[in-house]
Amino acid sequence: MKILYFAWLRERIGKSQETETPPAEITTVSGLLDWLAELSPAHAEALENRSVVRVAINQEFAEPDAAVAAGDEVGLFPPMTGG
Repeated sequence: MKILYFAWLRERIGKSQETETPPAEITTVSGLLDWLAELSPAHAEALENRSVVRVAINQEFAEPDAAVAAGDEVGLFPPMTGG
């Protein structure tokens, strides 16, 4: 699974992307975020407040209960403002 980090998430985690293989029981966005938060203290800090983290799966916005699979591209980013 390719994980992409944008804006301050990238800065806090210290990388713009990584390839991870979550355990088979990780099947939702919420579960993935929980698992990612356990990877390092930087991940834990960046993902501490889930209400300010938006997720896209294969470039489509996703809710916490959306399904994730091994070949997905998952983007994590803060809320965006428009103008």
